This record gives sequence, structure tokens and C-alpha cells, in this order.
Amino acid sequence: MMESCFILRFQMSTAAATPGRARLSKEVWLLSGGHCFTHWYPATFFILLPILGKELGLSYTEIGFIMTVQYLAGAITNLPGGILVDAVGKKGYLMATSLFWVGVPYALMALTHNYWMLLVCVTLVGIGNNLWHPTAIPTLANRYSDRKGFILALHGMGGNVGEAIAPLFIGLLLTYMSWRAAVIVNVIPGAIMATLILVMLGAFAVSYNSGKPGDPQPARLSAREYLLGTLNLLRNRGLMLISVSSGFRIMTQIGLLTFLPAYLAYELGYSPWAVGLAMTLLQIAGFIATPVGGHLSDKMGRKKVVMASFGMTALLIVAMALAGRTPAFIVMVAILGFFLYSTRAVIQAWTIEETPRHLAATGIGVVFTLQGLGGAISPTIFGLIADTYDIFTAFYFLAGTIVVANCLIVFMPNREVAEPDAVTATR
Repeated sequence: MMESCFILRFQMSTAAATPGRARLSKEVWLLSGGHCFTHWYPATFFILLPILGKELGLSYTEIGFIMTVQYLAGAITNLPGGILVDAVGKKGYLMATSLFWVGVPYALMALTHNYWMLLVCVTLVGIGNNLWHPTAIPTLANRYSDRKGFILALHGMGGNVGEAIAPLFIGLLLTYMSWRAAVIVNVIPGAIMATLILVMLGAFAVSYNSGKPGDPQPARLSAREYLLGTLNLLRNRGLMLISVSSGFRIMTQIGLLTFLPAYLAYELGYSPWAVGLAMTLLQIAGFIATPVGGHLSDKMGRKKVVMASFGMTALLIVAMALAGRTPAFIVMVAILGFFLYSTRAVIQAWTIEETPRHLAATGIGVVFTLQGLGGAISPTIFGLIADTYDIFTAFYFLAGTIVVANCLIVFMPNREVAEPDAVTATR
């Protein structure tokens, strides 16, 4: 069946096709494109942090606290955001709102001239970014239930593209204009993408029963039923192990993303363009790794892929600290990106499998709440260690957080191959 040029709908490529093997729809690519910009703006901010740090005279601890505030705001609002998504059927409106909400506060930073106003802006970013993942991830996972690892990897690759291109883009802008002008220009691509999603997917909704648009929607749950369902999720051992492990993993990731640019700028004297190029290398490796990790987890099981990637991440961070100021440091950054990002989609697919369909967005909200807490704690602790000792010692702290994440995964059930729809509403 042909897809309409004006009303985008998921369609089966043949009458006999199963939902999991349906031809990839335009929504997959549109949602992946939108995901690109939810990561685009944080990626540009990581490049701006060293510049802001110098202009405002900030220590490593104060730089880290900026990211702590952003991720703490996300941790507080993630679970309510997931519940909101489960309660609201119009996914396109929510995703467009998220993109606008993320981009605009970054533009407002151009008007800030003190540390406290900067913290207000990053708080708004932390709140706005929380609507995207609970909306897009369950939508794609339920639609392509027997290959959710791969499909969510495609969605994740959109984020990798944003994180790869954005540092180069902002680095180029900073070569020709002030950082205040650059952040305003930087809003334009995201605004265009948000408008496309609003126009093309504004009223988009997916059934929890089959993952297909157009199917009858189940009766809306009452507020009491949502509350009881959420409390049951918090008692779900598998979901909580994934969530806490993911929280420690994100401590590693956010610590690296926050302070690698500062290290390259302060310790090695790199220009904004060179810092952007180094961060792009990290993301290119992640772009390659994301579909590989997602596909392997569909075939081999989530646990094997996650544990192998976490273990290699820890080893590489230790090797980076030992490499110090040598050229080998940058090489290891690129290799690190492969293992650090190979598990992002895998964890998301695993979360969906541990969560009833009608609470899928809430389950994602639980995971991202714990990730938000991890992302809030890590930068400040890293900054304190770097200020007290040195930045290389702080990298050992990040290696420790990913080791803890791996230890938690040991206690997850060892399913050789992920089973779609194995988890029912009776969990």
C-alpha cells in the first residue's frame, strides 16, 4: 500500500507483513530527525561551556554545577512527563513542544550576563527535553516489537548525528561571530524541525494494543489507575535494575561530555573548532556503534551486549587518564565513543520489554529520572575532584561509575534473545 503524501501513517508493505517486519515508515525517519535536535542543543552547549567558564571566571566545580542543575531539573520532571505522555494521545504535539522548549532557552542564554541567569536557562532546558523520549521511544518500540533494538538504534543514531554535527557547526560559527550571536543562529535548524513535526505529525497517535495508528485506542486509565500502575513499576525488579544501572552509566557519559571540552581547551589549548572536531570523533564512533549494538542485542540478548560495552568503556577511560596529554588521548576518545554509545538503544529496548505497554512512556520516564539524577550528581563530583586534585584523577571516578553500572547488570535475568511482548500488563 502506498503512503499518503499529505497524511503520514504507518502502513504495511504487504498484506501478509507482520508489524515487526513492516517497511520502515516515514515517521521512523522523522522521529529520528527530531531526536537529532534534542541532542544538538546540549552538544553545542558542551562546546560553549569552556568559553562561558572563562568569561564568567568559573571553576571546574561551578562548570559542573551548571550541568547538575540541568539534569536535576530533568530528574524531577521526567516521571511526571512520562505519565503525561501516557495520558495524552497526540504524540506529535508533545514532540514538537519538546523541540521548541529545548531550543528557545539556549537562545535566551545570549541575554545572560551572570551565573544565576545561566542556571535558570539550563533548568528550562532540563524540563523541556523530557517530553521527547517518553513519547518517541515507546511509539517506535511498540510499532516494531520484534526488532525494537535495531529500530531504537536508528532513533538513537539521530541523536548521534546531532551530537556529531552540532560541535562542528557551533565551532564554525564561533570562528566568525561571538558566542551570543552563535546561540541565536543555532536555534534556526531546531525550529524548522519542530515545525515539520507539528505540521506532519501533530495529531499522530499509536495504539498500545498493536502499535499501529488507526486502531481503536484502549479506554483511558483513571488518575488512580495510573498512580497504581506507576507504583507497580517501582516494584518491578528488572526495571529498577536497568534504571539504576543506566543512572550510573549516564554519570560516566555526562561527566565526559561536560569536561572533555574543558580539558581540551584548558589543558591542551585547543581552539573551539578543534574541540568541536574532537567531540565529533566521539559521536561518529557512537553513530557506527548504535545500530551494531541494537542489532546484536536483538540477536544475542541485551545483557551480553550491555556488559561487554560497559566493561570496555571502563578500560578505555582508565587508558585515557594514563595517556594524559599525549596524542593517544584523542585516539582513545574516538574508540570510547563506540562502546559508550552502543548501549543507549539497547537499554531503551530492554526498558520497554520490562514495562507494560499501557505504561511504556512512564517506564521510560522512570529510567530517565534515574539518568537525570546520575547526570546531576556526576559533573559536580567530577569538578570537585578536579579542583581538589587534578582532572586526570577525576577521570578515574568516571571509570568507577561505569564499573558499578556493569555490576548491577549482572543481577538481571539472562535472556539469550530478547522476547518481544514478553511483559504483559500483569507485571
